[in-house]
Amino acid sequence: MVRLVIFSDPICPWCYIGKARLWRALEQRPNHRFVVEWHPFMLNPTMPREGVDRRAYMEAKFGGRDGAARAYAPVAAEAERSGLTLNFEAMERTPSTLDAHRLIHWAGIDGRQTAAVSALFTAYWTQGRDIGAAEVLTEIAADIGMDAGLVARLLASDADADDIRARDADARTKGVSAVPTFVIAGRHVVPGAQPTELWLNVIDELAGAGAGEPDPASGAAEGPTC
Repeated sequence: MVRLVIFSDPICPWCYIGKARLWRALEQRPNHRFVVEWHPFMLNPTMPREGVDRRAYMEAKFGGRDGAARAYAPVAAEAERSGLTLNFEAMERTPSTLDAHRLIHWAGIDGRQTAAVSALFTAYWTQGRDIGAAEVLTEIAADIGMDAGLVARLLASDADADDIRARDADARTKGVSAVPTFVIAGRHVVPGAQPTELWLNVIDELAGAGAGEPDPASGAAEGPTC
């Protein structure tokens, strides 16, 4: 098996797109050798725990409403090409993702990490839910088969918060500056929302006789990152 580490943040649209493209390849190659692990990277590590109004945040970040619209137009187009719909109108808050990353960590202990990531992407990008809110995260946990009562108690505490912050800082120290970033077998770094075809090539190389490890950098143009 080959360890595939994915640094991502649930509020990164390119992470959502990158996951969709990767999963399309995994579905086409059901005998792939990847063991996927999701690792935290917070786009806004200093975001208040309660989050901020999304419209005000986006307009401040991109110099007004028109600037925000221009910035997200290519993102929406790429999402559509990847079979996704980004429901910007439904989003009212830009959340802190510290607690979402805590949920992903706990889901990993339960063997439900990818389910948690998928549910968080859907909740934020399709449903416009505030994934910084404890009640929303508790509902997501219940929906993927986790112990909602336990998750609610953990969210009410500071359990693993310092660990998430430390892992985020460690990723930056090791050179991760944007997401999604994929690390194959602890050696090969693939940045950005790469096309499904690249992942199919990597999987096929891994499956080849005596393939050892692939060299994805030889065919990987850097894709868009958050």
